[in-house]
Amino acid sequence: MKYNPDIVASVFKSEGIPKPIFELRFHPTRRWRFDLAWPDQKLALEVNGGDWTGGAHVRPAALTGDYEKRTAAAMMGWRIMVCRPNNLLMNDMIQNIKTALDFS
Repeated sequence: MKYNPDIVASVFKSEGIPKPIFELRFHPTRRWRFDLAWPDQKLALEVNGGDWTGGAHVRPAALTGDYEKRTAAAMMGWRIMVCRPNNLLMNDMIQNIKTALDFS
């Protein structure tokens, strides 16, 4: 995991953001998971690292899998946000989450 769920939940709580479900398995037959999700709003947040170090999310096979996962999720009505680990708790991302959850 690229972040500490307890710290994320604490920061979100202080910002008035409901606690997400971490590592939510969203698909009925595939083993796909969202890093963070708010199922009632069908909002997911994927935290992708390794951009500059050759991590999995920048390799062709993994990217193909990510595209398949995100397409399937969209077909199921999910809205998916994506960020890097170092942006997860930044003010811009916090505001984007609030907006997506219809908070302000």
